[in-house]
Amino acid sequence: MADETAKRTKPGRPADAGPTLPADLLFEAATEVCNQVGGIYQVLRSKAPAMVKRWRERYCLLGPYVEKTASLEFEERPAPKVLARALEGLVAHGVTARHGRWLVSSRPRVILFQHHWTVADLDRLKYGLWERHRISTPAGDTVVDNAVYFAETLRLFFRELTAAWASHHGSPDGRKPPRFIAHFHEWLGGLTIPDLRRDKLPVASVFTTHATLLGRYAASNEEDFYDWLPFKNQESEARRYNIVGQHGIERACAHGAHVFTTVSSITGEECTHLLSRTPDLITPNGLNTERFSVGHEFQHLHADFKARLHRFTLGYFFPSYSFDLENTLYFFTSGRFEPRNKGFDLCLEALARLNTQLKDFGIPKTVVFFIITSRPTRFILPSVLHSRGVLDELDNVCSHIMREVGHKLFPMAAAGKRVNIDKLVDQYWALRYRRTQQALKRADLPPVITHALWDEDKDPVLSHIRQLQLFNRKDDPVKIVYHPEFVSPVSPLWGMEYDQFVRGCHLGVFPSAYEPWGYTPLECMALGTPAITSDLAGFGRYVSERNPDHDDWGLTVLKRRGRGFHDAAADLAMWMLAFCRLDRRGRIDLRNKVETHAVDFDWARLASAYDKAHDLAAARAFTAA
Repeated sequence: MADETAKRTKPGRPADAGPTLPADLLFEAATEVCNQVGGIYQVLRSKAPAMVKRWRERYCLLGPYVEKTASLEFEERPAPKVLARALEGLVAHGVTARHGRWLVSSRPRVILFQHHWTVADLDRLKYGLWERHRISTPAGDTVVDNAVYFAETLRLFFRELTAAWASHHGSPDGRKPPRFIAHFHEWLGGLTIPDLRRDKLPVASVFTTHATLLGRYAASNEEDFYDWLPFKNQESEARRYNIVGQHGIERACAHGAHVFTTVSSITGEECTHLLSRTPDLITPNGLNTERFSVGHEFQHLHADFKARLHRFTLGYFFPSYSFDLENTLYFFTSGRFEPRNKGFDLCLEALARLNTQLKDFGIPKTVVFFIITSRPTRFILPSVLHSRGVLDELDNVCSHIMREVGHKLFPMAAAGKRVNIDKLVDQYWALRYRRTQQALKRADLPPVITHALWDEDKDPVLSHIRQLQLFNRKDDPVKIVYHPEFVSPVSPLWGMEYDQFVRGCHLGVFPSAYEPWGYTPLECMALGTPAITSDLAGFGRYVSERNPDHDDWGLTVLKRRGRGFHDAAADLAMWMLAFCRLDRRGRIDLRNKVETHAVDFDWARLASAYDKAHDLAAARAFTAA
């Protein structure tokens, strides 16, 4: 790190980093470094190039070592002298640290920690947290236990790094002590903050909560969460949801950090009322849109991947009945299985209305709506797999017949002969063609779900579908495909990546009731797919505040705050109906506009909020030093 470059001319101005920096090193700590679990992984991964651009080799991510994911995403490399000395010092404390590169764009530095402690050590660490900071930690909670372990490894690391820095650089020449900035994500990664402040280590701390834990629990269980948020008592609410310890950790992180941030203004309201600290800054999430950019090819890619969705439709619906694929639109929603928070319930309510409206107005469109999430499943339904297998066989038979007829027809056509094409087909293949056609047919309706669930009778999405009687009847223009596994190229039903699936769809629908940010509509934009979000999603709120013309270029923000469920469903149905009324040229124009505006949410523009947070933390921590 610092010893890999020439000596500083001024504190905080290394030779390898153009503009003046507020500290010697910047660290970013989270449990999702090289370990995909949720949205924070996407934040860190996509933001890395922007951080490296400013800090270069003085930027480093910190995370726990998870062998399964690290083996795919992490490349171990020797550490520079100061870091190597600090990591060697951890061994005596029972911690192994691996230094290397994250195998993502810009290949940022990474240190992954692995402890070798016992249950007795855990008890000692938990007692210390209570003794020093009155932070309680529940017993028997693996997630909390891992947060405690990770916090202690980080505390030891910064202590060893401070000592190694002083030993390497010395102080007789009047050199100032080191200045580090550490940015912690979520309470799982930030529990070390109170100890860093107590030990007076030279670390300016930034803490970002991507969603308050108490807010996520409450919003999942209560209507009009934001309307009565100011009247909530956080202590009694934490007891109600049995997360007193976790809430206490998150609150301690927020109050202990030099700078506290969150990802959206709507989540900032949660922080004010549920953590008793208003964020200093909003650090919105962006994307590295360059990763998705395909230039002028994105329209062609839409057509290619839409053809794959047509193939899915042929195997899923056409065994029961057929409809015009040229007048079929593909809508989808996706995300964690939080049906109310993610707005799955509102989607279904609006689709029932849309189903009636398309019939009443005589609009000759079919809408296939995919619900993509993750649930415990037993297997793909045999009928679905069977139909897909027969469809593939029919494709093979048709391809063979086309080749055979083509070889025979061409010389005859060139000779000017009259040809009875039926006689050119070998009797074996003609019979096989008819038998395969018959095998594809079935008498029952297409299922509304692709998999067998373990708890089918208790699944709220299935219950809602049945209540609304969205049964994929032939005369219903709205068809439902509930797919309780994320789209994957290894799935026998898809054979494509999620990004390819999104490109093939016409509209993404994400009317969240609770969403601190929401990457799904942003990903749609980057892939050239129009989307609907809500004003209860951080991203929707952000767009509404900065882009009043968003409806014109393909991003609709549904108003949900302060409105009844059925009023919002009526509006959502209206927006989807308006989309159905667009002709092909109108949809192409909208895709062009939405893809063009995606660059507004690139990290090249949004990372400046992180820069401000780091500069502010350094100013608060080091001004008095």
